[in-house]
Parts: sequence; structure tokens; C-alpha cells
Amino acid sequence: MNVLLCGDFDAAEQAAWQQALAAAMPEARWWTLAEARARPAEVQAAVVANPPPGSLQGLPALRLIQSLWAGVDRLLADATLPAGVPLARMVDPAMNAAMAETALWATLALQRDFFAYARQQRQGRWQQHAQRRADEWPVLVLGQGEMGRAVARALVGMGFPVSGWSRTAGPADPGVTRIAGEAALWQALPRARVLINLLPLTAQTTGLLDARLLAALPRGAGVVNLARGRHVVDADLLAALDSGQVGHAVLDVFHAEPLPPAHPFWTHERVTVLPHVAAQTDERSAAAVAVANLRAARDGGSLRHLVQRERGY
Repeated sequence: MNVLLCGDFDAAEQAAWQQALAAAMPEARWWTLAEARARPAEVQAAVVANPPPGSLQGLPALRLIQSLWAGVDRLLADATLPAGVPLARMVDPAMNAAMAETALWATLALQRDFFAYARQQRQGRWQQHAQRRADEWPVLVLGQGEMGRAVARALVGMGFPVSGWSRTAGPADPGVTRIAGEAALWQALPRARVLINLLPLTAQTTGLLDARLLAALPRGAGVVNLARGRHVVDADLLAALDSGQVGHAVLDVFHAEPLPPAHPFWTHERVTVLPHVAAQTDERSAAAVAVANLRAARDGGSLRHLVQRERGY
């Protein structure tokens, strides 16, 4: 099987991915974009990570596009993306576990005032806060895909009351209150001491975390954005932080990355900035996921984690 590997990689990343994928599927031939351009009719599949627009155009034998990233919004924004070729997103158990760890850390830090204690340390101030119990601290997880459900399960395991919201109904995990639809979201927001965003980025979810939504949270609630920067209206979040409506924000993703040095998130005392590291892709585990789909495409098997393009995820 001839497989194109291309994406927004530097040389070291390209080499690491090629090594991991070749180890997982040694029978395949892994092509560069230059090789694919020279012999386009021989490329049967593509493994990609935000490839340059137009990279997958003109490959007549292409039967699968496998993304190495969980989010496919940048791929879908490419007007030249072949319309009739199955597109699969990355659903990696190792990434799900890492995302659950990050969300659990952020929720515990908000519940136990650890971010407040960090501010006090910088001020040289010794002050104890009342210790709140996990079962008194409701959490609302936006997005109930693989990552959102993994996060919700981890939080339930620590004793938090957890609601998982999605735009459409779906299965509920033990201990998680599954809610769906816009009306249910607005009913759940006033009870959420922590709001965790793991939604896909679509036309409907862009700018969802705006002044109106933030105002619906209880005063002092925590906001954790681990999905996409464009879910947040930055000016609205800053205003909510300044007013105390939002007590603290943990942000892993931003409109522009790296986050520009002059952006106020860097210096705001109630913002924790992470450099898009909440759940980094592990080449070994992700390669195994990608190769399972490549072999299914080669052998006529069932493909997993296919994107519904009209929905955006």
C-alpha cells in the first residue's frame, strides 16, 4: 500500500511520525508530498496532520484520508479536499487518557482553590480557604465525543457530579447525566461550578463561550477550554474575569498559536495558560490507530471514526 504522509511538521516531527508508522505497518510504502506529486495515480491513502491546502488534490486512487489529529476543522476548511474519499479523525486512547488527566487536574485545582493559593504565594500571603468537597462541585462537560466522555468518567470517579452536554442525544456513561440540545445547555449552566469545553469546532460552536453564556454560570465559576481557541470570545472572557463572574480560566488553545506575547491572557492573574499540551499525540499509540484504518481500507474492512463532513466532525 502506498501511503502519503504529510502535514504541518518540522523535519524532526516528520521523521518521528515516519518511524512510528513504518514500525506499525512495515509492508506499506510511505511517500512524501513530492513523491506523490510525481506519481499521483499510485497513492492509495493519506495520513495527514493539517497538511497544506491542496495537498490531497489530484490523487485519483485515494481511498482513505486518516487524520493524526482529533480535530478536523482545518482539513474541512480546505476547499480542495477530495469530496468522495472517506475522512477519519484520530481517536487515540492514550490522548483520551491524557485529556482526562488535564481536565481532572484543572477541576481539582479550581475546587480546592489551588490557583488562588498560587496567587497568594506570589504575594507572600498566608491565608487558608474553606475546603470544599468534590460532591458539592458540579462540573459541566461540553462535548460528549470520545475525549469528552473520557473526561466525564474520570471526574465521576473522583466524586464530582458531572453533566455531559452535546448538541444531539447519545449514550450516557455510568454516573454521568447526559443532556442534549440548546434548552438543556441553558438549564445546566447556572449549576456548573466548572465548565469544561471539549466540543468540536463548527459554525455552530464558534464563539459559543461568549458574554451571554459566561453570564449564565454561577458567579466565580471556573472555565476550562481544552478544545479550540475560536470557541472563546476573548474579550468577553477577559471582561468576565475582571468582573469576578468567572473566577479562573484554564486555557490550552487560542485563536493564534503560539499565543502572541502581548496578549492579556499571559499576564492576567486569573488565567492559567498552557501551550496546547493538554493531550499531546503519542506517535506510537496514534500510529497503531491510523494503521488499523489503513489496513481496513486496503482489505475492504470497516473504517472507524469517520467524519460526517456536513456536521464538521
